Amino acid sequence: MSISQAHLVDDDEAIRDALAWLLKSRGLPCATYDSAEAFLDAWTPQTSGCIVLDMRMSGMSGLDCFDRLLERGSTLPVIFLTGHGDVPLAVATLKKGAFDFFEKPFNDNDLVTRIGEALALDASQRTASATVDSVNARLASLTSRERQIMDLVLTGKFNKVIADELNISMRTVEVHRANLFDKMQVKTAVELANLLKPHR
Repeated sequence: MSISQAHLVDDDEAIRDALAWLLKSRGLPCATYDSAEAFLDAWTPQTSGCIVLDMRMSGMSGLDCFDRLLERGSTLPVIFLTGHGDVPLAVATLKKGAFDFFEKPFNDNDLVTRIGEALALDASQRTASATVDSVNARLASLTSRERQIMDLVLTGKFNKVIADELNISMRTVEVHRANLFDKMQVKTAVELANLLKPHR
């Protein structure tokens, strides 16, 4: 997995260097790119952290870069750096899903705080996504009989009732139930219900 860091995209070397120094002095890891094209070339679905993106650059603009990222399905929080005349544009980007924008000259502390919040948001989104993938993988490992029994367990039915409904022995239900709990990595029906709540 790629390192979680702030990706600074600005064609002004002095601003790039100043921002990189600022973040490193606060213990926030970062990488710098001198153009939107350079960042898009480096971006992969595994890229994590947040993007600090200049609105106007020679070559591709920050806005065009943002649109490309959205097309690629990127969920990285984006903080725009804008000149005075770009505020209406920046507001429009917020409506499209940008995390925030800062008008130059900006307050260093405020920017660092928002970058920290953007990094935390990305981390929590990735954790939630990994959890969903993990639960889906566990569900996919169940046999059709285990899924049947899981559905009945989730309605609160006891083993004896499940055995009668499926016309199998209670011992068979117990074995399937144990396998089901083992594969889903839970110990009780309540744990199972809580794990599957977002999936149902």
